[in-house]
Amino acid sequence: MNILTQWLRDYVPALNVSDRQLADDLTLRGIAVEGVHALGENKDHLFEMDITTNRVDAMNHYGIAREAAAIYGLELKPLETALPQAIPDKKPFSVQIAAPELCGRFTARVLRNVTIAPSSGLVAEYFSLLNAKPISNAVDASNFVLQGMGHPTHAFDLDKIEGGIIVRLARKGEKLKLLDGTERILEADDLVIADHVKALSLAGVMGGWASMITPETKNILIESAWFDPASIRRSSRRHGLHTDASHRFERGADLNACPVANDLVAKLILQSGGSPEGDLVDVVIPAIAAKTADRTPVSVSVSEVKRMLGATAPDAEPISAALVARTLTALGCDLTTTAPENFSTKLPSWRLDLEREIDLIEEVARVHGYNRFANTLPTPLPLIAHPRAAKEAAVRARLLALGYSEAISSSFASEAEGATFAAGHGQIALENPLSEEARLLRPTLVPGMLTMLAHNLNRDVRDARLFEQGAIFGGTQQQVLETESLAIGITGDLLASRLYSAKDAAIYELKGVIESLLSLFALSADALNISAAQKVEFSTDTPSWLEPGRGASVTLASNPIARFGELSTPELAARKLRQPVFIAEVDLDALYALPLKRATARELSRYQAVERDFSFTFPDAMQWARIARTIHELAIAELAHLAPIEIFRDAKSSAVPQGHYALLLRCTFQSAERTLREEELVAWSTRVIESLTALGGVMRA
Repeated sequence: MNILTQWLRDYVPALNVSDRQLADDLTLRGIAVEGVHALGENKDHLFEMDITTNRVDAMNHYGIAREAAAIYGLELKPLETALPQAIPDKKPFSVQIAAPELCGRFTARVLRNVTIAPSSGLVAEYFSLLNAKPISNAVDASNFVLQGMGHPTHAFDLDKIEGGIIVRLARKGEKLKLLDGTERILEADDLVIADHVKALSLAGVMGGWASMITPETKNILIESAWFDPASIRRSSRRHGLHTDASHRFERGADLNACPVANDLVAKLILQSGGSPEGDLVDVVIPAIAAKTADRTPVSVSVSEVKRMLGATAPDAEPISAALVARTLTALGCDLTTTAPENFSTKLPSWRLDLEREIDLIEEVARVHGYNRFANTLPTPLPLIAHPRAAKEAAVRARLLALGYSEAISSSFASEAEGATFAAGHGQIALENPLSEEARLLRPTLVPGMLTMLAHNLNRDVRDARLFEQGAIFGGTQQQVLETESLAIGITGDLLASRLYSAKDAAIYELKGVIESLLSLFALSADALNISAAQKVEFSTDTPSWLEPGRGASVTLASNPIARFGELSTPELAARKLRQPVFIAEVDLDALYALPLKRATARELSRYQAVERDFSFTFPDAMQWARIARTIHELAIAELAHLAPIEIFRDAKSSAVPQGHYALLLRCTFQSAERTLREEELVAWSTRVIESLTALGGVMRA
């Protein structure tokens, strides 16, 4: 926005620093001056400002003049709102707020026998310097006050208003022609200023054509109100209208500025003739006032200010109770001393960004000048790792070591994705979603993983291995539950092995990845020091978004912990994926409830290891996990390693019966204390053979 230094000096007459120095000092205090442009031969300048969105109070000349007065300790000239003597009215003008949660204050003033003419005097001069287009004295007065003190107003042709004013929600499908000549079809949550018959303007955004000021206008109604920021933002975005008024209302206007702005506009219009009628109509909603202008006072301790800001530079004024009081008072705070060097601070109505003591401490530092504080290092604080940090790092390191790349997806999901991938779970809808595809806080990581895999495939990356650790959300709108989850995705060409075909390779890889992750945690009774061992089991129960018979679910101590498999054909088609995709989802909360395994080291044995091979035939139903568990249950202390060396199936059933497989099993025996004797090896081999035979195995010759 553009600011005239001449206008600033009207509000702070004692301001005697140069415009260049003023620009530097304002910028140093967060009111950024992007450019300083000379205006003709005089010494005045135009400041090109960049005001942050939280400082709507500074988006005008008076707000910046207040900042300058606070910086230099000067007096800020009060706004002059005195009006000519009003003629009595027969009946006060009717104003009704039918949407009190969206309109917190509405002021209205009637002016009679006005003269509509071109603007002159200071208004015309300043508009010319700002390159603003003048329209008429009534319209220009509203724009002048907006530039001057920052609060939007609007002037209606009083004779075109039927009955009184009603601030209400629009009726769905209601039509309104605006000042820009466009006709808008309103929605049911658009806020409008209406009379008893029709809508007159889109509240806080733009006035209406039917009640606009024309050269024939004789009687005027001036409106100045406070509107809910979210409501104005919705209407502005929906109708594609970004105006000076909406820009300010969207960021939070000053509730107490309404009567002041109304009087200032009236004063300017009446300079060309006319008179006010009756008193100002001022309707205030107490609940809105309590949340804005009448907020609870904030306690400020000077000792806390000193603690937070530290020492000042040797040549700067030190922090004191007097400096704190002077600074906050200059910014509009009303201070009451509650104890030595303690204040109860009533916050100014135009600074909605101030809420806590730390906000006021920051204001003291900002206005005093950050360059006036000594350069000191902060007190070092002890670093405390998050309780889950080590477990998260272990999972991440294992997946990276297995060849997976970490990815991050959106925290939102569509309702369709929630219904497909998290059916039966609570879904948390956003009140103001960015789009239809981001209506929910994500209830699962699966849709995001599929999107990332599709992103790779659409860019000709055929082979991808990704994982994501992140939060998912469930529960109810009243009680949101946040849990940690892990998604793993694979797509591409995988190689076959002796145990599975290329088509099944990804499923077995995901199974192996999950088992590898589980191996990081203490699952056994010995490791956990509990009475019963945790038991990991795989089942074929899978959700509907996985291809039937092409996946599995994993339980830990009978509690679901993971599910994995091939994405179903309908989901592949819906996402236009050109090749099979395999997905795993792991409940990290359940996994992190277990302790990590402790890394242990033992001295390598100096004695020779001995290997014994056992060749057996087993039915296809016999799983390796049961075979391994049976041998380990023999509790042979010297059994150092157990592994399947070869698995063989005979399609002709000549060497191995149909429905069976041949397994070559290798046991490695080793002692840390002595050389093993032959009779010991024979005894242990006999026990292994007996246990495998008891499982239904047949020893091969």
